[in-house]
Amino acid sequence: MTFIALPPSAANVCKLQNNYQPGFVAKGDYIIGGVFPIHYNQEMPDLNSTYRPPPVKCNGFDPRAFRWAQTMRLAVEEINHSTELLPNYTLGYKIFDSCAYPLTGQRAALAMLNGLSEDDSPMCSGASPLLAVIGESGSALSIVLSRILQPFRIPLISYFSSCACLSDRRQYPTFFRVIPNDDYQVNAIAQLLVRFNWTWVGLVRGDREYGRFAVEGLLRELQGTNVCVAYQVIIPLLYNRQRILEIIQVMQSSLAKVVVVFSSEGEMAPFLRDYMMQNITGIQWVASEAWVTASVFTGSEYFPYMGGTIGFGIRKGHISRLSDYLLTVNPQMYPNNLLLPPCSGQESLLEQHSAYMNTSSPRVAYNVYKAVYAIAHSLHNLLLCQPGSGPFQNNSCASRDNIQPWQLQYYLQEVTFNIAGEEVNFDLKGDSIPYYDIINWQRGTGGNIEFVNVGLFDGTKPAGKELVIQEDRIIWAVSVCSTSCHPGSHRAVRHREPVCCFDCVPCDSGKISNQTNSIECTFCPEDFWSNKDRTACIPKKVEFLAYDSLGIALTVTSVVGACLTIAVFAIFVYHRNTAIVRVNNSELSFFILFALTLCFLCSLVFIGEPSSWSCMLRHTAFSITFSLCFSCILGKTLVVLAAFTATRPGDNIMKWLGPKQQRVIIFSCTVVQVVICTAWLIDAPPFPFQNTQYERSKIILECNVGSSLAFWCVLGYIGLQACLCFVLAFLARKLPGNFNEAKFITFSMLIFCAVWLAFIPAYISSPGNYADAVESFAILASSFGLLFCMFAPKCYIILLKPEKNTKQHLMGKDNK
Repeated sequence: MTFIALPPSAANVCKLQNNYQPGFVAKGDYIIGGVFPIHYNQEMPDLNSTYRPPPVKCNGFDPRAFRWAQTMRLAVEEINHSTELLPNYTLGYKIFDSCAYPLTGQRAALAMLNGLSEDDSPMCSGASPLLAVIGESGSALSIVLSRILQPFRIPLISYFSSCACLSDRRQYPTFFRVIPNDDYQVNAIAQLLVRFNWTWVGLVRGDREYGRFAVEGLLRELQGTNVCVAYQVIIPLLYNRQRILEIIQVMQSSLAKVVVVFSSEGEMAPFLRDYMMQNITGIQWVASEAWVTASVFTGSEYFPYMGGTIGFGIRKGHISRLSDYLLTVNPQMYPNNLLLPPCSGQESLLEQHSAYMNTSSPRVAYNVYKAVYAIAHSLHNLLLCQPGSGPFQNNSCASRDNIQPWQLQYYLQEVTFNIAGEEVNFDLKGDSIPYYDIINWQRGTGGNIEFVNVGLFDGTKPAGKELVIQEDRIIWAVSVCSTSCHPGSHRAVRHREPVCCFDCVPCDSGKISNQTNSIECTFCPEDFWSNKDRTACIPKKVEFLAYDSLGIALTVTSVVGACLTIAVFAIFVYHRNTAIVRVNNSELSFFILFALTLCFLCSLVFIGEPSSWSCMLRHTAFSITFSLCFSCILGKTLVVLAAFTATRPGDNIMKWLGPKQQRVIIFSCTVVQVVICTAWLIDAPPFPFQNTQYERSKIILECNVGSSLAFWCVLGYIGLQACLCFVLAFLARKLPGNFNEAKFITFSMLIFCAVWLAFIPAYISSPGNYADAVESFAILASSFGLLFCMFAPKCYIILLKPEKNTKQHLMGKDNK
């Protein structure tokens, strides 16, 4: 760091390092300041620390803020010409442009403290001639101004800063405002959300104290209500387009179509430009007072995206001379830094500056007007003070030639006056009476946006009665007031909205409406269903396991299986005198092949439209044929086991398993299944059933088993036979001989059990025709398993290895 030694003469002299000229200046007996965002964005200088940085360049002329500055000048002129208010005294002013930027606002505050002209003011000596300051619009800027003015005890009266944080008298003891505290606004917005049942909302805020404190307050107000916040996003202080696009993506992807925004006009302008470029519609905007009446958004290009916006605006007032004054005032250096001649009233104003002349409903300008009069009335009361009855030490009054700002502040706290029929005063926190107009953005005659008053919020009313809304005057962002609902839909009136405001909701499946603007949809008859457009009832589609691709595949498989079984039967008949046929009990083999043929063919009963006889035949034919098959296999297994275990001479166990006894075993085991099926058919036979519950748009024709107990008894008995065959065949699997049929019976039983164990969960979970297909597939798969495991090895020897078709080879006694 380098220090430069100043000459002794220079060391005691204050030198002005920079010069910041005001926009408007007027001399008077008492001077007040004004700070307005006449430009709403700024271009930051290059801060490379190698040379003195240039001042911030202000861009974006705001005609509305320029009108606020002119309103302050008008109020001062009226007061100076008044014979009742401050007679014999005049007010002067210094008005600066803050460019809506705290750093520029700070420069303005310091420049105001130096008097009317910085060049002529005595440096570093005496108190500032400034009595009070009117400003600023943004809460962040007002915080900066208040902290700078506070050491000098200069009161600051804001016309547009509503942050609740500014009510803290410990941090901002000299702050006043003629706009309600944001605590009232967030309470009003919370009531609005609850009233219209907007339970899923998004929050967007600026990156300053105003937005932060407002969102915190709103979240507190929403606690205990049904309103939930879908997301919170922050518009960056320094505009970042990439971040803005990310915010817009969040809004677009969210299901929340109501968006509450706490942001300044300067922050919203570039944000909305990018928002509209994305061509997003259908958002119901809820605006804070900071931008709900911003004239920069009144262009016709905003309506498709912002039309229907609702929010709380500053109370509208009336300033009788404002329109004429704006036409005759000298605009000084704005907007092009040129000294222009006074307006004659005949000039054609540029369209983009038409907001300058919009005096039909002054709101912020009216607040500026009230702020100037609040200072004037307080100063007037101060000057009327009589010695001996004053409010200061020893009942003294202020010296008229040396009035201090802190003395004016005392009278500001106590002032009460009427202006245009409205009472103006300040509470102990410097806040004013909480009152808002409810503003709705509607299309004007020229296509532009008009701010229509549709209600009010009066904070002086009892809790719960502050909000008064004329709902029939509101135009919504989304089509809530539909002209008509087409056939296939019905009207659904929105909660707490006029009956003419409704949504068109498509009819549910199975319901129709064939008229325009139907109140409700009607159900179709039992056997009918709605068409795609929900305008007519058509017969339900009937489904069953038909001869389609699946049915044909099962049919072909069934016929092929039956044909293979018959072919094996023919081979065995032709070679009935050979050893392998005789040794393996040809009679039982023929019985098994006959039963397997029936098993293959009974799967055909499951295909086609169910009828009474087909439903009864399905399960009974399947169960009896499989029971017959397993009875034969059981008999064959017993014969094999007995033949190889009869080892002692004279053991006559085989006489109990002769042909007659084998037939008795087959008959007895089969007749048990026949009895179960007969009882089933007598007590609760299966019957055709129309299933409309699984899929309401279709009728699924299926066979109801009638008695679930009988159905599972039938399957259980077949399973018992299969398990018994498996156990006996497993015991005989290691008996001597080159052809031990017990091994193949064991494999066939394993396949059968695996198929039917998989069948049970598949059958239970399959609907209608698919359940029939699953059962048919299980029958075919188990039948093929029995056929191939038991007869394929025999056919192989008969047809391809005839030299092994001898008794010696089969008994394992041939010598090789």
